[in-house]
Formats: sequence, structure tokens, C-alpha cells
Amino acid sequence: MGKDYYKILDVPKTVDEDALKKAYRKLALKWHPDRNPDNKEMADKKFKEISEAYEVLSDKNKRAVYDQFGEEGLKGAGGPGGPGGGFPAGGFPGGTFSFSSSGGGFRPSNPEDIFKTFFSAFGGAGGDDDDMGGFGGIPGGFASFGGMPGMGGGMPGMGGMPRGFSNTSGMSGSRKRYDEGPHIRRQENPVVQRPFPVSLNDLYTGGEKRLKVTRKVIENGQFSQAEKILTINLKPGWKAGTKIKFAGEGDETPEGPTDLEFVIEEKEHPTFKRQDNDLLTTVNITLLQAYNGFTKQITQLDGRTITVSGGQNSMCQPGSEIVVKGEGMPISKMPGSKGDLRVVVNVILPNLTNQQKQSLASIL
Repeated sequence: MGKDYYKILDVPKTVDEDALKKAYRKLALKWHPDRNPDNKEMADKKFKEISEAYEVLSDKNKRAVYDQFGEEGLKGAGGPGGPGGGFPAGGFPGGTFSFSSSGGGFRPSNPEDIFKTFFSAFGGAGGDDDDMGGFGGIPGGFASFGGMPGMGGGMPGMGGMPRGFSNTSGMSGSRKRYDEGPHIRRQENPVVQRPFPVSLNDLYTGGEKRLKVTRKVIENGQFSQAEKILTINLKPGWKAGTKIKFAGEGDETPEGPTDLEFVIEEKEHPTFKRQDNDLLTTVNITLLQAYNGFTKQITQLDGRTITVSGGQNSMCQPGSEIVVKGEGMPISKMPGSKGDLRVVVNVILPNLTNQQKQSLASIL
């Protein structure tokens, strides 16, 4: 059984928007960690549950999924895209693939972000909650949500945080972004990293990849989801661990947007293995070919055919390497340069009868 969000907020399943806001306001104020210094562990747990329940039930799309499938269905939905955090199983040959900046399925937002968003947008005032203790404005210079009207800092009387609550206390993950004068630099946006699986073929040739990103945005004081197409221009020779950052394209929070950073992961290739700037592959030959010589054709990552030969002058030893200069991976920092292709020879020994073994022994 998953969580019962309606029970957590003490509302019926038919609850409307206004009643939902009132229930969240009352419970969030009651269980905010700042209000419960002597019972912080319990308050922290309750505050998270209340915030998660409100985030789901106040969003009609999330609420519809939850009503039909419950918490497990909501969090296990995976969002757009396929395996590996939004990447379809077949890769992305020349097209667009989906990606969620928050990862697969629904992931609850920072409870403090929801709290700040709610009281900044809706004013916090409600008239009939005696434990609110009055409301002040947001401290001057507190960063707004990036263009939302009426939600900038220094606007006393326009809602803001309830008196007695700090803008940075409570749940972990919040960050200060005060304007402390012309000589003080604001903190940089937090960075959310996501893996970016890329085939070895694409790392060899380079090219343009498009990503459909689903992220959380703040609209009218509530979190919702928005989609955007981002473009990554792969440079030939990029390696696993290469980072591509998109400033301000991650989830929005009350303090501002987050940066989205993709980290390249190299997909396993069935034929080639990368070793720094070199490419390694294996060719199988018979014992007869090892003695008499062989010629093999290898299909390169860009589709070209490369011919390799060995054993013409002397027996080709198992595990020996044939090096083809300049046919390895492109070197991204040295345009026009490549590593080497190293071909490992695997000699397949035949199954011999006893008579054949005796004949071979007499020869050797």
C-alpha cells in the first residue's frame, strides 16, 4: 500500500482547490521544523509528507495518475522516454529522445520550496488559522522565481513567509541567494547531473543530438511540468565523463532555476572497445591461417572497410596485435588526429582425433 495523500492532508477525495490550499496551509504551519525545535525528527517527516501530498493533489495531472494508480503508479511511471532515466532502448538515431530533469517517475520537490512558493504566491493569510502568528514580507533582495509577477523580494504586505520562519532554514537543499551589495557575488545555480548514454559510433563521428527535457516550473505559485528541446553538438572523440551544461534549464525553485548538466556515458559496443584514443577489436583465424597467413576485413565505426593481414612471413601467434596507424578514435583536442586501431588475433584451435594428434606430433 502506498501513501494516502488525502488522509495525510485530512481532506476528502472530492476536495476542491480552495479547501486543499487551506488544509495544506494549516498543516504546513503546524509541522514546519522551525515551529517544532523539540520534536524536529517527527516534524521533518510530517512536513515532507504534507508537502508531497499537496504537490500531487494540487496538480491535476499528477492527481489523476495518483487517483487511478496510487503512489506506486505515480512514482513508477518513469515519465517520457525509456530505460536508463528517460533514454529509449534503441538510442536516438537522428531523432529526439525524451529526458526528465528530475529522473524517472514523480520525485517530490524540496518541501521548503513548496512552502516558500505557497506563501509567496498566495499571501499566506487565510483569516481563520490562529497559529499563523502574523505575516511579514520577504526580506529585501530575496531572489524571486524568475519573472513571476508580484513575487520579487522586498514587498512587505504581499504575502511572503510567515513571521518566525527563515528563508533558508528547515529542509536540506535550500540555498541563500540574497543581493548583498555590488561587491558580493551571488551563489551560482545548483547543478543537477544526469547521465547521457552515447554509442561509440556517435562518439567516433560526432553530430547533433536533440533531447526533449521535462522539468518542473513554477506557474501561479504551483509546480507544474514543461517540456523543452535541448541540442547537444557531439564533438568527435569526446570521452566518457565529458560534461555538457545547460544553464538554467533544470527544475525551477523559489530561489531560481537549477542548471542541468549531462555527463557522457559510453555505451558498450559489440565489436570495438575503446582504450584512451585507441580502438581495440578481435579477429578470429584458424590454425592453418596462423601458419599460412590471412586477410581480414573490418567494418570501421563510420562504415568504412579496413583490410588487415598477418602471418605471411611467419606464424601468427595467438594474442598478437596488428596495429593500423591513424584508424583509432578521433582526438577531440587535436582536430584531424586519431589514435590507432589495434587488432588482436585469436587463433581458434581445431578439435583433432587421436590419429590427427599423432600425425601432428610426428611433424612437430
